[in-house]
Amino acid sequence: MLPETVRVLEKHKEIKLSGDVREKLLSISASTADRLLSGERKKFELKSRSKTRPGSLLKHQIPIRTFSEWDDCRPGFLEMDLVGHDGGNPSGDFCQSLDATDVATAWTEVRAVKNKAQKWVFAALEDISEALPFPLLGVDSDNGSEFINAELKRYCEAEGVTFTRSRPYRKNDSCFVEQRNYTAVRRNVGYMRYDTEEELDILNRLYSVLCPYINFFLPTMKLVEKEI
Repeated sequence: MLPETVRVLEKHKEIKLSGDVREKLLSISASTADRLLSGERKKFELKSRSKTRPGSLLKHQIPIRTFSEWDDCRPGFLEMDLVGHDGGNPSGDFCQSLDATDVATAWTEVRAVKNKAQKWVFAALEDISEALPFPLLGVDSDNGSEFINAELKRYCEAEGVTFTRSRPYRKNDSCFVEQRNYTAVRRNVGYMRYDTEEELDILNRLYSVLCPYINFFLPTMKLVEKEI
């Protein structure tokens, strides 16, 4: 993307490069760029613990699913997760990205919400359901109260959608969406804090372009088997 990014920035006079720097930018490899930026990226690494709070009230009514039991090959069974944009400061409200990834096809939809409130997460999931190119057949979430709640349970029962949850503290149970949390969200919006209405709008405008790009133009690979 660097050649196109440099062209656009120069066109709008947002960057001024010497000939030598411009030549290096246009020829640098992705691995070299990662190596040169590793020091800067370490500044934004989060060391705080997970801020997911268990939704214990309905947990016993929603069955546990593990990664080894997920056998559905039909499109429509989605793992979903929230990615927080607190920038290392968990105080107050801040934006969250609802990431939903289809297990069979790797189709990914992301929506930004203003916080973890159930109503925003539920509205984002409804929007994702309408945008899918196939019917929503099942959703699998972690144990946070933003997912484990009566509203989402009633919705899934009314729509005939299978609703399951992963085991607490077992990220492999949601390995498909966990991978997309990085490739679709973190790689594109980073680890900064976003907590304003303007930033929420920018995130959703970005996702409206990013999701079609990921789904239609980027190849995906899946692990078929392991041999020891």
